[in-house]
Amino acid sequence: MSNRIKILLAEDERMLAEILSDTLSDRNFDVHLAYDGLQALETVRKEAFDVIVSDIMMPNLDGYSLTKKLRAEGYNTPILFLTARSSTEDVVKGFEVGGNDFLKKPFAIDELIVRVRALAGRLQTQESAETVYKIGQYEYIPSSKVLKIHQCDTTLSARESEVLLRLCRDFGKTVNTSALLKELWGDDNYFNLRSLNVYITRLRNHFKEDPSIEIESIRGVGYKLKFST
Repeated sequence: MSNRIKILLAEDERMLAEILSDTLSDRNFDVHLAYDGLQALETVRKEAFDVIVSDIMMPNLDGYSLTKKLRAEGYNTPILFLTARSSTEDVVKGFEVGGNDFLKKPFAIDELIVRVRALAGRLQTQESAETVYKIGQYEYIPSSKVLKIHQCDTTLSARESEVLLRLCRDFGKTVNTSALLKELWGDDNYFNLRSLNVYITRLRNHFKEDPSIEIESIRGVGYKLKFST
């Protein structure tokens, strides 16, 4: 079986799409192109991908609508948005519909590669299938990205799982924000910090059934997963 990361690139700017496809292919990625949102939707319904890289502004079906439809149909493939828009509202909307990361245009191809690999899980240490973290009344299974409480299972997004895994590995200790951003996003800039803050909020919501669990913000330093007293 090939270990190449399989990417669906949804981009209506054909010249940019072809340049990115050629460059990524040269870096040993398996790239499939879609030139609008509907074409991307149909392609995902026919084939499995490790990561979807999607422009937001596309004809027929924009990136947000594409993501919303895929999530509604049960597809959990990590989605990276390419966008010239970077307002807080745009970022929040992207995460709300099920996106996993943002990359602002113009961007360096090396940054795109780092983010794609991170989303595909190729940069993180692989957890064994038996690894289970007990967090209060919850159980977290990194290999399947599942968070369980009682008989309720929640499948986390790829990036949610990556952040939670790092908090679990250092349970009770402060995980440095800058180090976490550089490891998962490749850069600790302000734009990526806003993304991390959104994921922390989502994780806190996932733990709301057990009020003893807390993800504490250490201002200017990082985050700590702990039991509150």
